[in-house]
Amino acid sequence: MNDTVLKDLYEVVLDRKANPQEGSYTCYLFEKGMDKILKKVGEECSETIIAAKNGVQEDTVGEISDLFYHVMVLMAEANIPLDAVMAELEKRSHKIGNLKQMKTVDHNT
Repeated sequence: MNDTVLKDLYEVVLDRKANPQEGSYTCYLFEKGMDKILKKVGEECSETIIAAKNGVQEDTVGEISDLFYHVMVLMAEANIPLDAVMAELEKRSHKIGNLKQMKTVDHNT
């Protein structure tokens, strides 16, 4: 995979925000605002879960791709640079012992 695909896609999203084009779905999302963008992120998240549960890899890949795209629209709307997310992922990739501790519940109290 070309490691610039995410950067290229994000640049297209940013360009659509700065230079709206009639008929562009991305521009439509920006026009409708944060509520619509968040609704689409939620829908794509649910569709990704269902596709993964159904076990059809091709469908799951498609839904994950849709989710990535809509998250990028959210990032652009919220003025979050892709580099900030990539830096955070890089930082997290070097953590050791990143598992959260399981909490036990005392059902007798």
